Amino acid sequence: MSRATSTLPPFSMPMFRSFVPERMRPWMYVFLAVTFQFSGGLYLGTLNQMMGETTLMREDLLMCLYANLVGMAIYFPLLFRMKFRFTNKTLLCAAATGVLLCNLLVPYITFLPLLWLVCFIEGMCKIQGTFECMSNIQLWMTPTRDFTVFFPMLHIVILGSMQLSDLLATSLMYYYHWDYMQLFICGVMMLDLLMLTICTRHFRMFKKLPLFGIDWLGAILWATLLLEIAYLFNYGDWYDWWNSSVICRLSMAVIVTFFFCIWRMFTIRHPFFEPKMWTYRHLLPILILITLVEMFLATEHVLEEVWLAEVMRYGTMTSVQLDWPALAGVLAGCLFAYWWMHVRRFNYLRLIIVGLGGLICYLLGSYFLVSSDIHIIRFYPLIFCRGFAYAVLSATFMTCLEEIMSFQHFFQALSVFNMLHMVMGGVVGAAIYTRGLAYYLPDNIARYGAAIDRVASSRISIHIPHYMETFLSQMSAISVKQIYGWTAYACIFLFLLFLLYDAPIRRELKQIPSWQKIRKMIVESFTVKK
Repeated sequence: MSRATSTLPPFSMPMFRSFVPERMRPWMYVFLAVTFQFSGGLYLGTLNQMMGETTLMREDLLMCLYANLVGMAIYFPLLFRMKFRFTNKTLLCAAATGVLLCNLLVPYITFLPLLWLVCFIEGMCKIQGTFECMSNIQLWMTPTRDFTVFFPMLHIVILGSMQLSDLLATSLMYYYHWDYMQLFICGVMMLDLLMLTICTRHFRMFKKLPLFGIDWLGAILWATLLLEIAYLFNYGDWYDWWNSSVICRLSMAVIVTFFFCIWRMFTIRHPFFEPKMWTYRHLLPILILITLVEMFLATEHVLEEVWLAEVMRYGTMTSVQLDWPALAGVLAGCLFAYWWMHVRRFNYLRLIIVGLGGLICYLLGSYFLVSSDIHIIRFYPLIFCRGFAYAVLSATFMTCLEEIMSFQHFFQALSVFNMLHMVMGGVVGAAIYTRGLAYYLPDNIARYGAAIDRVASSRISIHIPHYMETFLSQMSAISVKQIYGWTAYACIFLFLLFLLYDAPIRRELKQIPSWQKIRKMIVESFTVKK
């Protein structure tokens, strides 16, 4: 291994101009990647103020976030085609310009379909910029292209930026205004463009590869399907599900769109997702597992918010303090995954078990701690466990996916993986928890409220308005506790299944081809006749 490493050519970044010091170059791209990950169409930390100032509902704003995530997920199969067609400087400048324009437009758009489209485009620009930065410093991070190093480090950038972005957006909203986050991102993108203009030049490592053979219609169909599913589960509770004609028609549209996606996949030579991609062993279990894990983690956006806002009565600036233990958990989880997979080279499946164990600690801890009279510091270990589990499972699942796939189909599988990871699991889980609250809260009010009558209240001196406020808060706590309990049961059941099944994903590290070989593989896939 040391002999192979010693024969590797030295790492270089020839797209930089000569006056930029060699040691600074990769760190400048790390900075660019972080700025892209900070960006978004809308920001979770500003939703409450946006709802108060605009005519948009929470579901409308959440749909903007899902559109942004769909744009990121659907763009993965195109990343290498863009890399081999345009120069690094062109792609980064285009991505930064796209993020800048989208953040400028978002505060002034009130027509929802147009707002969703802008957020969708912003997601594509965001993932394009992040990929270009991280792919060019991959050999700096791991000269042998070892993904057990790359993916944990990548998730430090992605998940760490996610927590810091929420902290920054909430602080700017609290002290100034919600659209100051958009203005901040615009300023950062202008700094990125200035840096790219001054410090980089157009440089090609290989011959230009035209954008032929891309199934653009297939990409549109899959993106439409994902947006329809996100709309269905996001607005389902507001429309009262299938009691509404809107949801019924949308369900039929989902089925029709899915049929056309499958039909096109099997009828054209180069579909957006090739049928062979679905045949890899272990792919389906990984996709199912990441969907279930995301459904468990959706408790953060439904149950945890109800707990903090309705039961604990925390303000925005108080709740956002929990991002700090989440950030610590993310860093610990990524470093632990790196130690487990790269340093010790232990079994991946057992690392998934460790991640599920952290998730169980979060769910069970939340179940036992749900109350209205605990200090915020007692939340910190729970949020740390959640961040730790999220980082460990995300890095491990992505590494497992890379190990079982050929590079030809890896980015197609990565797109499907992120459809389930970033969109489907979260929106379906949130819909289930919202529906659960809609059932348990009235049920508990009816059960416990039956004890409140004039005779019972006359025995003791109570202030009815204050008592009812406390009563409703307690009913919310009980309802949240019940759903946390059922979620913990489901997670424990999944954990026990993993304990019964123990098989390694790999024993030997798979070799990753160079950029030149990847380009040659793409060309051959379009030139070889059936």
